[in-house]
Amino acid sequence: MELRVLELFSGIGGMHYAFQYAQLKGKFVGVMDINTVANAVYAHNYKNVKVRTKNIQSLSEKEIEKLDVNMILMSPPCQPHTRQGLQRDIEDKRSDALAHICRLLPLCKTLRYVLMENVKGFEGSQAHEQFIGALEKAGFYWREFILTPTQFNVPNTRHRYYCIARKNNDFSFQGGQIWDEIPLPMTTNHPMPTISTILDPEASSELVLPDDVLLKRVPVMDIVNPTDTKSMCFTKAYTHYSEGTGSVFTPLSGEEFKRIFKAANELETTLISDCNSADLQQSRLALLRQLKLRYFTPREVARLMSFPEYFEFPNDTTLRQKYRLLGNSINVRVVGVLLKVLTDCEKQ
Repeated sequence: MELRVLELFSGIGGMHYAFQYAQLKGKFVGVMDINTVANAVYAHNYKNVKVRTKNIQSLSEKEIEKLDVNMILMSPPCQPHTRQGLQRDIEDKRSDALAHICRLLPLCKTLRYVLMENVKGFEGSQAHEQFIGALEKAGFYWREFILTPTQFNVPNTRHRYYCIARKNNDFSFQGGQIWDEIPLPMTTNHPMPTISTILDPEASSELVLPDDVLLKRVPVMDIVNPTDTKSMCFTKAYTHYSEGTGSVFTPLSGEEFKRIFKAANELETTLISDCNSADLQQSRLALLRQLKLRYFTPREVARLMSFPEYFEFPNDTTLRQKYRLLGNSINVRVVGVLLKVLTDCEKQ
């Protein structure tokens, strides 16, 4: 069976890259997102795919039927289920598009496969209840997961909710629970790659942390070096906010970093009792500069999210836009593995 894919909330094409990672054969017959900047990136990389700037709520049953869709891949807005989004759930207008898809699912007679990704926490929402109810009404069988790329030998933490659903019930593991791993033999016996493997040797000096951030925000930042095998989840606010938006990089060894950071902290303690000492402040800043802290480049972030090397942004995409788009995207490898699990019955 040829897979005819409808990619909703398509962003920069993460699901399409995951489809290729899974080495599946098929055609993307519909690609839709309301974000024009994301659509330009998608179209730049997939020149033979028609990318439509479309409100998902305007999608109709007849349109899906005309496209003869048998697979839907989607990553709906996560803001209704995040702390930053106030967790308003289905009361958040950004949940309306998923609610619309839930109404369509039971009407799509040709549909055989669905994969959905969302933020961790979605599993406890009313929107989740609506989604699972729609799958059940449409005659699907499903499996749910909370997974992170570190389980797939990617040195990046990004816990996300995933649901895979299909019309036949021959999954080799049971449902009725949310799995925190894929309960199948996985070829993950290789050692975790270090951060050094994703580094861009041409990182711009513009990415060096500015002095005001060094002086005020370094203690709350997640800092990694070349030998580390972990990094923090990158969000769309990376470089805009310091805490909880992604890791920053130092080329120093762990021991060297600790030595300099300790000296800077000791100066900070002295400054608390002598806050007018400009000389001490300058000495502390000089030490912090020695840490050589910088933000990860968009290319490095893309690598940590398992995008292939041939993925690129159009030349007119700003640095801020690149971080926002990547922060809103998916980990390609995790979804690629799930797509293999979802479609394994086609190979039997």
